[in-house]
Amino acid sequence: MPHILFAMFKKPIEAKALQRLSGADKKKLRRTAKERFPLASDADIDAILPLKAEITVAKLPNRVHIYGVEGGLPVIFDVDGRGKDIFPTVYALWKVPELLPAFVLKGGEVSRFIIGGADLMFPGISVPSEGLPSFVGGQPWAVKVPGNVAPIAVGVTMMSSVEALKAGLRGKALRVMHYYRDSLWESAEDRHIPNTGFLEDIVIEDPSLYALPQISDAREDILYDAVDTVSGNDERQVDVPAVHTEQDTDSLPGDCKNDDLEELGEGITRLNVSESGSAEEQNEAKEHRALPSEIDALLDKYLLQALHTSVKDNDLPLPGSTLWSNHVLTCRPAGTTLDIKRSSYKKLSKWLQLKSSSGLISAKEDKHTKEIVLLSVNRAHPDYKSFKPDKLVPKVVNQTHDSSAVDAHQTRSQLAIEEIYKSSTHVNPIFTSVGADTGKYYNASEAADVVFRYVEKENLIKPVDKAMVVFDAILCDALFKGAIKKGTLYPTEIHRKDLGATFINRMQAFYRVLRGNEVVVCKGSVKPIQIMTERRQGSKKVTRLSRVEYFLMDAESLASELQKKFACSTSVVELPGKKAQYEVLVQGGVIEDLAKHLVDCYGVPKRYIEVFDKTKK
Repeated sequence: MPHILFAMFKKPIEAKALQRLSGADKKKLRRTAKERFPLASDADIDAILPLKAEITVAKLPNRVHIYGVEGGLPVIFDVDGRGKDIFPTVYALWKVPELLPAFVLKGGEVSRFIIGGADLMFPGISVPSEGLPSFVGGQPWAVKVPGNVAPIAVGVTMMSSVEALKAGLRGKALRVMHYYRDSLWESAEDRHIPNTGFLEDIVIEDPSLYALPQISDAREDILYDAVDTVSGNDERQVDVPAVHTEQDTDSLPGDCKNDDLEELGEGITRLNVSESGSAEEQNEAKEHRALPSEIDALLDKYLLQALHTSVKDNDLPLPGSTLWSNHVLTCRPAGTTLDIKRSSYKKLSKWLQLKSSSGLISAKEDKHTKEIVLLSVNRAHPDYKSFKPDKLVPKVVNQTHDSSAVDAHQTRSQLAIEEIYKSSTHVNPIFTSVGADTGKYYNASEAADVVFRYVEKENLIKPVDKAMVVFDAILCDALFKGAIKKGTLYPTEIHRKDLGATFINRMQAFYRVLRGNEVVVCKGSVKPIQIMTERRQGSKKVTRLSRVEYFLMDAESLASELQKKFACSTSVVELPGKKAQYEVLVQGGVIEDLAKHLVDCYGVPKRYIEVFDKTKK
């Protein structure tokens, strides 16, 4: 590695020192890399920081440290020289492509801006069918182009996935720290691409596109909105500012004027818009943009469609952002867009509060998260009853996806939990009298039907008050024998509305769990999944997950999945004194994201998830 490097790899400066690491420092660097990159195995760390190789560090005046293998390439850089905030270089990521979790770009158009030094915006990210992966702010993530395993950039996340969804997937996703063909990449003496074909998706004929200037936040928004417009992925039309008149440029921010804005316009004109139609077609679409009143009607229609087809009572309470992204937007016909900002409501919370005022739903702002939450649905409301939902058209799955993976996801999310009951010694005489099977499982409705059949058979309805049931000796013993203290008089009658519940309470409680082709019946009431976050070793957090086996979830498989999803280390331990019961340990405070993952991917109803955060005072 030469002595001339660049401060965050843009301006040329001279390194203050270049020295070899001692054995102890090499081990410390390896440990830090293992903690910083939790997806990396020991073999991955060996690949970028070989045990027997000499490691050098170049110290820059701005405190940036560059670590490289002697006689090889730079593999690690430390942004402040404190040994904690480290990132892999693109050379390291080419050796171990899965070293970091990665955002995949929508296409080659976006990669040109990343290579030009721009930060990654959410509109430029290709969101997979299963949804945006979970992440927290301040994590190191890589950037990839579609169909290419070799990352082209590395940076740090600017917000969490929860905050990103609340923001409607707008704004900055990643502050890019280092990218392909920047000054750090150029500083390597032997700049070869390890595997031919890795970067074919971003190789373009015009080399000037690699030299786009660093742009401000305002200009990034313009650039990425323009990318979304030409790729057909945005939900609104974006006007790219004209650059012909001085009056136009005066109304823009100071860093977007004159030569820079012309350069920006030239960069945008290089994008390939052949698939999205001509500028005339876009202008025509703009002229026919829907009015706010028309968008209001669509919002109401898609909400009712969602309430009829996908929002179940078992899913409630439901955060407003989840209702919008997972239910309302999925009711749109293919190829249509829906932007609540263009409606008269402007905000999701205002819209749902108005719907709540009308009585269709019950919605309230959470006092902790400040997010609007759907609490209940009034299915007796006139608007709900008069609405006829459209027939859902099955979505065509991309054939390039692994069909087995899709089937596996659908199977694991198809969870059904049913509370069932079995006859007991208390109520056996009632079952025998009406000819019901005492060894069969009954749901609540079927069990209540047994006792009402007995009441009808024995004619126990009170003649002067049809709402009351009078007791005979068998029914009185079935409901109260052994439950009333000696010396206390037994009741002589009961209201019809209380009879079913009282009878069911005297039966044996069970619950049945179904997932795909698996079925299990357990005695007792449903034991909810427990998620608990606590502190360990000072400021470190660990999240403990238990009772997953009650919901037909394999602890080992779940731990492996969570390791990849949250980019952290996980482990499984057997609970002491409990046979075949395990606890999954997840490093980090991922309590909210973990609960959401169980609901979204495994179909666990929220009422069966208990959350305890012991890190809060």
